[in-house]
Amino acid sequence: MVFSRLSRWAVALPVALVLGLSGCGSGDPVASASPPESAPASASAVAKELTVFAAASLTGTFTELGKTFEAAHPGTTVRFNFGSSATLAQQITQGAPADVFAAASPATMKTVTDASLAGAPATFVRNKLQIAVPADNPAKVEDLSDLADPKVKVALCAEQVPCGAAAIKALDAAGLKVTAVTLEQDVKATLTKVELGEVDAALVYRTDVIASAGKVKGIEFPEADKAINDYPIATLSQAPAGDLAKQFVDLVLSQQGKDVLTQAGFEAP
Repeated sequence: MVFSRLSRWAVALPVALVLGLSGCGSGDPVASASPPESAPASASAVAKELTVFAAASLTGTFTELGKTFEAAHPGTTVRFNFGSSATLAQQITQGAPADVFAAASPATMKTVTDASLAGAPATFVRNKLQIAVPADNPAKVEDLSDLADPKVKVALCAEQVPCGAAAIKALDAAGLKVTAVTLEQDVKATLTKVELGEVDAALVYRTDVIASAGKVKGIEFPEADKAINDYPIATLSQAPAGDLAKQFVDLVLSQQGKDVLTQAGFEAP
């Protein structure tokens, strides 16, 4: 009798185990031995980054356009590297990862295109110089010729920087020789010298004077028309986010982009 009972349990136990295991394989989360793996995130949910190298004079306008772009592309972050166009071009040719390059002169863009690192650039705006002086204009600067006075402390962009090259053209057109007390690596740094009262005047872009919101006063001069800088923009050939790069360039070239730029003082090409 004992043997008979054990035999019945020996048969029943495998059957129970089989039924139990089949229950575990049914997909019932309660019966699962381990929690199910998370489903892979959809492509739209994956965070994306767009890296834009842009001239320092584009800081305000491109920051605004970057926010517009992010709003239209949920999950995308636009990261900017603002600085001297010459420095940015050098960084790109040395392998710095970027998707878009917006330069303050064709010459600095040419450094990148000659290295076959960018597509065909498009000129999207133009910019010209003004004399920037402190709001109270202590040196009583009135025109470009006043900058040649040794008593007037002047800041200029370095020659290799687009705003510096434009300043040389303007001064040459006026037949003037100006000895700067400081040569800065980008237009924002040059303007800061005026804002801090460290110099009496500087040659900067009109857009930077406007962006200072009254911290400095801008003085126009006729020779600025002979030193206008065209601004080209291009997607980079090795862009990690090529599709996003093209869409950002499209935004800059669109009517919406033009409106933001012209309101800041840039001119249409």
